[in-house]
Formats: sequence, C-alpha cells, structure tokens
Amino acid sequence: MSEEAMITVSIVTPVYNGEKTLARTIESVLNQRQKPTEYIIVDGQSTDDSVKIAKSFENAFKEAGIDFIITSEKDQGMYDALNKGISRASGELIGNINSDDWYEPDAIKTMTEFYSRARYDIAWSDIYIHNNGKVIRKKASVGKLWTTNRFCHPSMFAKKSVLMKYPYQIQILDADYDMVLRANNDGVKIVAENVPIANYSMGGASTSKSISNMKYRIRMKYDTYRRNGYSRLYWFYCVIMEFVKYVLG
Repeated sequence: MSEEAMITVSIVTPVYNGEKTLARTIESVLNQRQKPTEYIIVDGQSTDDSVKIAKSFENAFKEAGIDFIITSEKDQGMYDALNKGISRASGELIGNINSDDWYEPDAIKTMTEFYSRARYDIAWSDIYIHNNGKVIRKKASVGKLWTTNRFCHPSMFAKKSVLMKYPYQIQILDADYDMVLRANNDGVKIVAENVPIANYSMGGASTSKSISNMKYRIRMKYDTYRRNGYSRLYWFYCVIMEFVKYVLG
C-alpha cells in the first residue's frame, strides 16, 4: 500500500436546507478514486429533505467501506457546523466541502500525495468556479502578499491538530480566511498545489451583487486583515478587488 493511501482522511460537509444540491456533493465524495476514511455530514436541523437525502446514501457508503456519519442539530451557521464536524473527525487530514460544491474524482488522492511530499499543515489547490453558466479556473497560491485572490477554501485540506488549534470563529462571515491568517501568523506550514480538485458554485449571500454588499465585503475583509495585524494598505486591495468583482460579476 502506498504511503498516501495509508493517510486517514475525513471529509466534512455542513448543510442547511441543501436538498437541491446535496446529492451531488455526497456523490462526489462517494466516487473518489481514493476513498476517505469517513464522511461526516453536519446538518443544522434542515426543514427540507436534506437529512432524508443524506440517509439514502448510507448503504452505498457502507458497501464502499467508508464510515458515514450524519448529525442534525441546531447550530450557529456553517463555521459552527464545520467546527463540530472537525471535532468529531478521526482522520489525520480533514477536507471540507460545502453542500452546494463538489469534488473532482481525484481530490483526495491529489491532496494525500501532496501531503506525502510536502508534509503541510494547511494546503489548498485549484478550483473551478461556476457562475451563470461560465466556468473559471481559480489558481491556488501562497505568497508574501496574503490575499483571498488565490485562497480556495473548497479545496482546502488540513491536519486535524491544526484545525483544532485554530477553530473557525463562528461570528464572522470570512472565518475561513481569518483562520488561515491566524495560523500563518504562528508560522504554520501553508502551501498550495495547482491541480483543480473542487467545484465552487457562486450565487450565495457572499457573492450577491449590489453596492451595499460590496461595501459590506470591503469592510468585512479589511476588519479581518486589521484584526490579524496586517497593514492598512490591505484596505486598498479590498476596495480594488471588490470593485472588480462588482463590475465583472
């Protein structure tokens, strides 16, 4: 057995009323060429058929030899659900994929092979962004200028020990990048791969197009940079990037 195949991997999916897209997300985990050790779905007490859809896959995961865990309880949003799933996970590495996104078939294989080479604490890879029928490949990278421009949360894999040390702060919308900045400030090894492994669907609250939402995202991102000790110059970056997104989006 190869070294990467021996690395235990947990995948966590937070969901709330995701019946329209959840099956596609689940199937993308089930159909991985390199199987995860376990798959954890953390439902926030959905009022639609999300839990029913998840349970319909129980036999398929059992036949595939993958531990399949479904929880359903009230939470405080996506990042609270992710923290709960991470806490319960048993894998050395943890990947997270939201209920309206999905993996490419070799996502786990790509990231475990990368882990065998790089021994990262946190890593992400390229993703495909789907927006109104258009598909754009977002290139992942890590550099001296820490911006969200090349950060790809749907393709992020990290050691459980690191995610437990830097839990998501559930009260902020960009808790994913806030976590990365906190870890980076402490010298955690963060690297990027350049293989597309996940698909991200635009159209949620964080990508809604309006002047008020643009202003909110600028303020939110700048607050995250400031909170983590980054230069005021990042305010200009936030303004430029959000304006470009507004014009082109």
